[in-house]
Order: sequence, then structure tokens, then C-alpha cells
Amino acid sequence: MTLAHASNEQRARRLLRWYPRAWRDRYGDEFCALLESELDEQRTSVRRSLDVAWSGVVARASTTGLVGLPGDPARQSRASLAWVVGGLAAFLSFGLAMWSQLVVGWQWTSPRTPGTTWATVVMSIAVGAFVCLALAAVVPLAASVLTGLRRGRDDEATTLASVATASVAVLVAGARAFENGWPGTGGHHWAHQGMVPGGVAAFVWASTLGVTSYWAHPGALGAFPSAEVAWMAVSPPMMAVAAVAAATTLRRLELSSRVARFELRVGLAASGVMAVFLGAASLWLLDHEQRPRAIPTNLFHVGVIDVVGISVMGLATLLAWRAACRGLAAARRSGRAARAA
Repeated sequence: MTLAHASNEQRARRLLRWYPRAWRDRYGDEFCALLESELDEQRTSVRRSLDVAWSGVVARASTTGLVGLPGDPARQSRASLAWVVGGLAAFLSFGLAMWSQLVVGWQWTSPRTPGTTWATVVMSIAVGAFVCLALAAVVPLAASVLTGLRRGRDDEATTLASVATASVAVLVAGARAFENGWPGTGGHHWAHQGMVPGGVAAFVWASTLGVTSYWAHPGALGAFPSAEVAWMAVSPPMMAVAAVAAATTLRRLELSSRVARFELRVGLAASGVMAVFLGAASLWLLDHEQRPRAIPTNLFHVGVIDVVGISVMGLATLLAWRAACRGLAAARRSGRAARAA
């Protein structure tokens, strides 16, 4: 083997790294042989390197289940469900924090602008819809996990489901412990003050306490009790752990085609509710009329964290909708194949 040929082989192996491992394991040797042959004929080619890099990125993206040609229908459905969960988790992290801010302001005084009023009402209705959809989705998924646990199908999926459940339990326990500090307590009474039950609003406020712009103001953050600051620091990573564990569980869990289709329909409905919530939140952000001064601060004021949140929520909505549509298409194709067989 000449030095030039050995160098070309190394370059081909480096270019091969653009592709995902599964692709390399299946096609790597043939691909490297083809690249080595081309490198022997033309050692330097920017176009060839860019083509290989682009094709590798597309191949990696295809493994996510969001782009590229759909693969195995069952695998595509599971991947789509995982993306729906991830998008919904990102959306709710900012959306519930935003809704909680408006509800606290609503508790102290009535919004004097129609944009903020309608935004708060529609977002509150959307939160109720999220709860209903979550209850509808969790029951069949929990049954599938328990069935797999009894049959010993996949220990890793069971472990991941346990991690997700434990993370949610920690979040619930922490929110319950800190909800008594809800700033909506003591608000001035007015006609529609009780639109959202105080206990529900306090729980959501405590759950999303860590999604705040106070992190950029250490001086103001120092005025909070140390235990509350610790919870503010712990809760966002715990949300991330719960979301990642739940999404990974769905990628590993064996679901029947009927359950998969049902869950994906719920995910599609959730993306619709996300779009409604996003529209209401945008209405609030675009409401340029003078905002009332709530007690103790102007809680109807739009801050940087809200603008960032709207951007994240918009991307998460598109992600969930795209994933649910691809997953349903794959599930229908799997059903047709099963009937034909």
C-alpha cells in the first residue's frame, strides 16, 4: 500500500464520520472503497466534501424521524411520539410560566385592555385542554408499560419510565412545598377574580418558578429565601430529565398499532391546542395599550423572558405538529400493510 493510498483511506474514513453509526455499520466499507477510488483520481474536491457532509447530515436527521424518507412504520411512530413529548415539554415550560404570570396579575386587578383579557381567558381554557389530553394519553401508555413490565419485554424501557415517573413525583412534591408562597394571595377582590382556582394557579406557579428572568438579576434573586432559590435551580433540570426520560421510553416501548395511532392523534390535538395558546400569548405580547400597575409589581408587563418563551413555543408547536403528522402517516401505512398481509 502506497503512502498516497493510505492517506486517501484515512480521508475517506474521516468523511464517513458525517454519517450515523447504523449507516456506517451497514454501508461504510462500500462507501469508503468508492471514496478512495475517487480520491485516487482527484485528491482535492471541495464539492465532493460538501456533498458527503450534506448527505451525512441528512442521514443523521433521518434517524430522528422528523425529516427524510420514513423507515420502519413502528419505529417511525415511536420516534414521532418522542418528538411530540419533547416539543410539548419545551412548550409548557415557558407557556405555563407565562400563564402563571398573567394569572397572578389577574388575581390582583382586572386587565383594562382587551388583548390581555382575552389572552388570559383563552390561555386558561387551553391549560384545561392540556390537562384533559394528558389524562387521555397517560392511561393507555401506563397500561403498555405495566404490560411490558409483567412480560419482561424491555428492562431499559421500564427503567426509563421509572426515572420519568420519579422526576415528575419530585416536581409535584416540590411544587406542593413551595406553592404557599404564591404571590396571588391577598389580591383585591373583583368580579372575575376567581376564574382560575387559587390552588391550581399556585401549584403551576411553583412548578415553573425556575423559568424566570431573575437569573439575570443576582441582586434581586438574593432577596428570595435560600430554599426557594434552590428549588428554582433544581426544577428546570428536573423537568428536562422527566421529558428526556419520557421521550426515550416512547422510543423503546412496544406499542400496538391501535395505541400508537391513538397517542399520535392526541399529540396532533395537543399541537392544535399549542397553536391556540401561542396565538393568545402573542395577542398579549402585541397588546401595546397601557398596562395596569398590579400589586406589588406590573405583572402584565412583557419581559425578555416572555419574548424568548414565545420563540421557543413557536418552534415547539411546529415540531410537535410535524412529528404527529409523520407518525400518523406511518401508523396508517403500517395498518394497511397488516391488513394486506
